[in-house]
Amino acid sequence: MPLRLTPRDTTFFDLLTELAQHLVTGSNLLAEMLGADRPERKELAKQLSEAEHDADESTHSIMRRLNQTFVTPFDRDDIYELTSALDDCMDYMEEAADLIVLYRIGELPARVSDQVQVLQRAAELTAEAMPRLRSNLTDLAEYWVEVNRLENQADKAHRKLLAELFDNVSDPIELMKLKEVVEILEAAADGFEKVANTVETIALKES
Repeated sequence: MPLRLTPRDTTFFDLLTELAQHLVTGSNLLAEMLGADRPERKELAKQLSEAEHDADESTHSIMRRLNQTFVTPFDRDDIYELTSALDDCMDYMEEAADLIVLYRIGELPARVSDQVQVLQRAAELTAEAMPRLRSNLTDLAEYWVEVNRLENQADKAHRKLLAELFDNVSDPIELMKLKEVVEILEAAADGFEKVANTVETIALKES
């Protein structure tokens, strides 16, 4: 770690940790939706929307602090990219939940659970990683390696799920609805990989 001659505002670490915790909440609510009936799904989607609003507040707090702080813990653009990537993950999960309710989707394919489990694990790992940004960043290598592995796992589940949809869903409208939800969940997995890749970039710059 390079020697720093100027003080750093450590509040960013707390705010990033707070933002990542909202992702854990969001992914767990999304998982609950899979086995819920339609009335329960509506309530869970509402709770996820509230979690997304809380994540937005955390995001705005970080952005405001970026504009007010002269010396940041690491590169200003990297903080912006990391914050935006975290916020995107929550947006994707909230969008998927919202569409499940709006499209009045009945039973979801079993492999959707595989996608959501990847999101849950990626969210947990990300929430654990954020407070560790304040220490030796090279210790986070196992984090970005595991999230990249999870994203590869999500890719395989996504491909198999699409194949099953085209084989088993005869109603073209239902197929379109399910495919859109599946694609958004895949985008969420890609979002977590982007977060991990950004952390890796920061570690390389700071080492």
